[in-house]
Amino acid sequence: MKRFARMRWTALICLVAGGAAFLSFKAGDDRNFQIAKNLDVFNSIVKELDMFYVDTIDADKTVREGIDAMLYSLDPYTVYYPEDDQSELEQMVKGTYGGIGSIITWNTKRKLSMIAEPYEGMPAAEAGLKVGDILLEIDGQSLAGKNNAEVSEMLRGQIGTSFRLKVERPGEKKPMEFEIVRKSIQLPLIPYYNILPDGRTGYINLTSFSGDPSTEFKKAFLDLKKRGAKALVIDLRNNGGGLLDEAVEIANFFVPRGKTLVTTRGKTRQADNTYKTLREPLDLDIPLAVLVNSSTASAAEILAGSLQDLDRAVIVGTRTYGKGLVQTTRPLPYGGQMKLTTSKYYIPSGRCVQAIDYTHRNEDGSVGRIPDSLTTVFHTEAGREVRDGGGVTPDISIKQEKLPNILFYLVNENLIFDYATQYCLKHPTIARPEDFTVTDADYADFKETVRKADFKYDQQTEKMLKSLKEMAEFEGYLEGASQEFEALEKKLTHNLDHDLDHFGKDIRELIAVEIIKRYYYQRGSIIEQLKDDPDLKQAQEVLADPTRYRSILSVTSPAATADSTLAAR
Repeated sequence: MKRFARMRWTALICLVAGGAAFLSFKAGDDRNFQIAKNLDVFNSIVKELDMFYVDTIDADKTVREGIDAMLYSLDPYTVYYPEDDQSELEQMVKGTYGGIGSIITWNTKRKLSMIAEPYEGMPAAEAGLKVGDILLEIDGQSLAGKNNAEVSEMLRGQIGTSFRLKVERPGEKKPMEFEIVRKSIQLPLIPYYNILPDGRTGYINLTSFSGDPSTEFKKAFLDLKKRGAKALVIDLRNNGGGLLDEAVEIANFFVPRGKTLVTTRGKTRQADNTYKTLREPLDLDIPLAVLVNSSTASAAEILAGSLQDLDRAVIVGTRTYGKGLVQTTRPLPYGGQMKLTTSKYYIPSGRCVQAIDYTHRNEDGSVGRIPDSLTTVFHTEAGREVRDGGGVTPDISIKQEKLPNILFYLVNENLIFDYATQYCLKHPTIARPEDFTVTDADYADFKETVRKADFKYDQQTEKMLKSLKEMAEFEGYLEGASQEFEALEKKLTHNLDHDLDHFGKDIRELIAVEIIKRYYYQRGSIIEQLKDDPDLKQAQEVLADPTRYRSILSVTSPAATADSTLAAR
């Protein structure tokens, strides 16, 4: 409070001292005058609230909310970080933080946080914490009434500090206590890479461009080549980006030295930069496929888009997120920092993939994606057409299957999570991820668990039928169609056994992932998810067919046209 008051009065003195200059601002530079005027108004409002508002205001909270609202009105990426809230920014830039290395989730029954996924080799796993452990106390302080965000903040802290954690473990009668020392947590940048079962295709899963992913990527790629990889799949799905330099560095492994990969343009000269490949490549000839989806963003789009614009890789999956904005950090008074959007980036064809125009909002303040009809055609190095304004559109688009409604409710009720916990209590070990399966007996056991839980969920067909019935009654048609509605209701009667069997394939896959990651961590869950992956299957097929691969990357590409048409069906 004292710090804020000092800052506030200093600002006020400066504004008062500069008051005589307002007229000259207005006469000579209306923009400067408007800024000074509005700062004075804002300062006066805070002062009036502090002096006369019926209740005592929390000055830090009030001003912080005002700052956050102001910045969010610009775009979601311009954010203020005060001195005591630097850990999130540090994690974003460096990919590290001080903590225990575990994802936590919410236990809906106990209303407490619990361990959802400890990272391999990190303090949580090394201390012996397991998936399903319910968090009770930290250094004797009860966690009851605290949400996940609050518990997560308590688990994080200065590297090297320790704390005692009390947990409740399924299958154990008494609570357990662990002494945990916080370490620098580096989230896995490449949690899995390997030669795929075809024996010729390398696969690298890259999760982020924060930290130093290019070094890890280089090691993984050279190892795959040493082991006989003749083609490479780079998986950028769900990669939210990170450092622009790292995307350029990884692209440089596969394109010649001296190529311009990215240019940035902003309001100031400092925001304008050109990023070229500076080193000799590792491999100019190995066929490449890049997997993307709607969560592939920012630096991940730079890598995928640059390789597409240079006709160096076939892009497979669904259209990417569309973040073409670049942020830098700026120091602020009292130890604060601001992550600030300073420029847009443009990949080799000259296009910017930014999908949302934050400068033109709807009347209600909302924003929407740029319509495809307003996007502009650009051309790759070989002359293929690509577009700006909506992310990176894959060369081979894969239609994503919708997950069944029942799966959402099974996950939301923690039924799959709880079943996996009980499964692990009965099975000290399981087969390696490549060989593990959920047997018919396992699935029958799961179905029985669901029945005993008195599981209920909303069926969309029932909801739509109810709405149709209400509309028919409102419009006067219900009486004449009552028999038809009754017959339809009987056919659509909720049948849990039917739904568990009908959607068994999807449910089994999620059960397998939940079980495997408890024994083999993130690496194991990735292996399981790749077993029946349509994106990966398409990538392997095109990499195994040199004629089709070259055809897609050429200016006359009947194969690419056929792929797009097929995917759109």
